Amino acid sequence: MPELPEVETVRRGLLPAMEGAVITRTEVNRPDLRWPFPDRMAERLSGQRVLNLRRRSKYILADLSSDETLLIHLGMSGRILISGDPLGQFVHDHPAPEKHDHVVFHMENGARITFNDPRRFGARDLIATPIADRHPLLQKLGPEPLGNAFHEAHLVAALKGRNTPVKAALLDQRIVAGLGNIYVCEALYRARISPKRRAGAISAARVAGLVPVIREVLNDAIAAGGSSLRDYRQADGELGYFQHSFDVYDREGQPCRTKDCGGQVRRIVQSGRSSFYCAQCQR
Repeated sequence: MPELPEVETVRRGLLPAMEGAVITRTEVNRPDLRWPFPDRMAERLSGQRVLNLRRRSKYILADLSSDETLLIHLGMSGRILISGDPLGQFVHDHPAPEKHDHVVFHMENGARITFNDPRRFGARDLIATPIADRHPLLQKLGPEPLGNAFHEAHLVAALKGRNTPVKAALLDQRIVAGLGNIYVCEALYRARISPKRRAGAISAARVAGLVPVIREVLNDAIAAGGSSLRDYRQADGELGYFQHSFDVYDREGQPCRTKDCGGQVRRIVQSGRSSFYCAQCQR
C-alpha cells in the first residue's frame, strides 16, 4: 500500500497538469473500485476546475469549482499516469487504453490523467468541500507528520501510558496521519528505538526526538520519489528510488549499517506486519 511519501510524490507530479485546470471530460469505465463510485461521478467532475490539489494522510484531495472535493485513494496497485501535457512537463504521448484504466480525466490543457488499478482496491468519492474533513476516512486522522500540529509535546502526550509497542502506536492513524510500515521501521532505526519497546515506557526525551527523525525519513523518501516495491509508480511513470536507501526494511539477515555495530537486521511479526530492526543498536 503506498504510504505518505508515495502519495505526496504523486500529488506533486499531478500539480502542473491538474491544479488550476478544467476537467473537460471524465471517462468512468466501471461502476466501482473498492466501493461503488458516487452517483453521476463523470457528470459531476466534467467541466469543473481543480482549484486546489492537496493531500491528507494517504489520500489526495482535489477541491473543485463546484464546491465539491474529489477524494482519491490509490489502493494496493493503483497508478495515476499523466500523458500529453502541452506545458512540456511530461514526455509521454497518450498511450493506448489498457484493460484496467478505470477513470480517465481529459484536461482542457491537453493532458490526460489515467487511473489504472488491476486489483481494484483504490477508491473515489465526492464530498461537499466545506465538510470534507468530516468524511469517514478523514475525520479521525491525527496531525500530519510534516505539519506544525505534529510536534514533540503532541507525541509525548499521545504515547504517555500506552502499553502497546511503539511500532503499533506510530501506525495508529489517530496519533499521526500517513505513517506506514516502511517508514516507521526506518524512523525507529534512525532513532535507535526497538519496535518492541512499550510506547509508554520510552522516556519523554526519546519520544520527542522521534519527531524530527520521522520528518527527516519522510522528506528523504519524498526527495527520492518514494519506494517502488511492487506496483508503485510516480505520476510520470517512473519508479521511486528510496528503497535503495533502506537501512532496515526488507534487509533481514543483512549487516546493520551502523558503523562498528556488528549486528544483523532481524525480522519479527507484530500485529500481522513485518518489523525490521537491529537488536544491537535499537533498544
